[in-house]
Amino acid sequence: MAKENLLWGAERIHGELLKLDIKVATAAIQKYLRPARPPRAPNQTWSGILNNHAKDVWACDYLPVIDLFFRHVLLFFIVDLASRRIVHFNVTARPTDAWVAQQLREATPFGQTPRFLIRDRDNKYGNAFARVAKGSSIEILKTPYRAPKANAICERFLGSVRRECLEHIFVLGESHLYRVIKEYVAFFNQARPHQGIEQKIPEETRSAGEEKRKGKIIAFPVLNGLHHDYRRVA
Repeated sequence: MAKENLLWGAERIHGELLKLDIKVATAAIQKYLRPARPPRAPNQTWSGILNNHAKDVWACDYLPVIDLFFRHVLLFFIVDLASRRIVHFNVTARPTDAWVAQQLREATPFGQTPRFLIRDRDNKYGNAFARVAKGSSIEILKTPYRAPKANAICERFLGSVRRECLEHIFVLGESHLYRVIKEYVAFFNQARPHQGIEQKIPEETRSAGEEKRKGKIIAFPVLNGLHHDYRRVA
């Protein structure tokens, strides 16, 4: 795993092994990683003030991307704070108020809405966005100025997208960015263990228990081998 995933540190490999029901101490993994690469810097800690209400809270944000031809494209996403699941995403070069409002509609079908939605004070969120939120009984929580930790989960996801995906890919345009992020989000939601939720996977779909110990372990490449998803197969 260390050779196939140069971006992964000991904690990431530890989570992947736990997913396969292989229990190895993180210290043991670090011991074998040290000869091959420098130790990772410790992860930044964040305030847990939202943890008590995380199951009722979503958050949204933008990630600006410059493509290979120096065109400006924006990635918009909504994340569930409790599970770290990416609820919805889309990309656009023209983020109008009507477009952002439509993203909130698509993220909340059949009344599947949070109680609160955290957003920053960007003027891209206009009256149409506010009306959709109010119509869905969602209370908007605006972050204070210059306080990125108030939307810490989104900031963490922004960093993950950059470090684990976009810094290693030439984005050719809006449609290409959508395809890349679609594959990364599927990996992020369905295969990537998350340290913030005790190495669990946001959308766990595989069988648990003793069945995990059966079958050969196969590596499924993600984003042309930038990452790998390790699974047991019969």
